[in-house]
Amino acid sequence: MARATLIGFSAVAMWALLALLTDASGAVPPFLLSAITFTIGTGVGLVARLFMPTADRSQKIPRQAKIPRKVWVIGIAGLFGYHFFYFTALRNAPAVEASLIAYLWPLLIVLGSALTPGERLAWNHVAGALLGLAGTVLIVTKGGGLAFDARYAFGYAMAGVCAVLWSAYSLLSRRFPSVPTSIVTWFCAATAALSLVCHLLLEKTVWPDGAGQWLAVLGLGLMPVGAAFYAWDIGVKRGNIQVLGAASYAAPLLSTLVLIAAGFAEPSLRILAACVLITGGAALAAKSLFFPKRATDGAGA
Repeated sequence: MARATLIGFSAVAMWALLALLTDASGAVPPFLLSAITFTIGTGVGLVARLFMPTADRSQKIPRQAKIPRKVWVIGIAGLFGYHFFYFTALRNAPAVEASLIAYLWPLLIVLGSALTPGERLAWNHVAGALLGLAGTVLIVTKGGGLAFDARYAFGYAMAGVCAVLWSAYSLLSRRFPSVPTSIVTWFCAATAALSLVCHLLLEKTVWPDGAGQWLAVLGLGLMPVGAAFYAWDIGVKRGNIQVLGAASYAAPLLSTLVLIAAGFAEPSLRILAACVLITGGAALAAKSLFFPKRATDGAGA
């Protein structure tokens, strides 16, 4: 379980590159960028199938296997739905408030895990997730206040749907551990196709300008919008989902640190405080991994 949890957390680390690479991709409209990057993400899955070790061939979908229809609905609604509602939220509400509402999904994963068969929600999972949320608030608001305006209620609602969709996708995927991770390839392909339809209906086409922007788009497709989703599938199906949920609040922190390293942001005490809150929250949520309980004799142990 620990190995799968670490693999799942590698997705969070890759998502930390999302802001930097998206900014470097230029003025490509969101749905077109989604269509291109998820097409690349589909390629990641197809190439991985070619080089998959014999021992891991069970992770390929057998040709005659029947994948439950609900799995396809969950996967496509999770990947495409999240991005559709996130882009819609940003179009209809201020970015700070919309982003913060959308980033309730790690907390929803931790709380929702109590409804998952075989899982037990402990106080440290909830406390760790809340500490992570507090750190995220510091990062997203830049230490300022929040101003929720009724005029943007629709945008806020879309951000809320976004958070619910991703948390539901993560929790429901855990109910189908026998479905191989290679199915994510086809989730990515469907998301790319649906994103292209939305682009053609809603946006003006603007392509990346120059090699630098195309490299940024390639980087997005290979990691945050590619390999990350395959790693996340492994994590939510076989890892500790409460720890993954709480640790996911590291994404905005790591993203900010990447921007600082790249010269796009300045270090501050606010970032340090967020680092302490998020790291402490993740450590608290994961304490059972670091200090597993020893079996004791007696029924009352």
